[in-house]
Amino acid sequence: MKNLRKEIKWVSLCVIMFIMMADVQLKEGAENDFKTLFSESNKVLSPFPGFVSRRFLKSPDGSYRIIVEHETQETFMTMIQSPEHQEFHPKLHSFMSAEPVKKMFNSSVE
Repeated sequence: MKNLRKEIKWVSLCVIMFIMMADVQLKEGAENDFKTLFSESNKVLSPFPGFVSRRFLKSPDGSYRIIVEHETQETFMTMIQSPEHQEFHPKLHSFMSAEPVKKMFNSSVE
């Protein structure tokens, strides 16, 4: 019975999430402006249903990555098709020197 309770607890903690990662290249000198606009866009997009997190990362080698976590791919798609996202998307892209390289995943999270 004790092992069954552990198993039930583990299963209840396991969540499937949708994750989009994009490797981005920024124009020289655009990092601070990009970060400011990215932060502003997070304030607008975070209330969307299914939103978990949206982060902008810089690695020690100077490369950049965006990670967006949503409850499902459907909630992610709803967010990126929204007028709010459509407003920020071209502005953020204007700071990039190349198209982002995107990867999408469904992930189990404990």
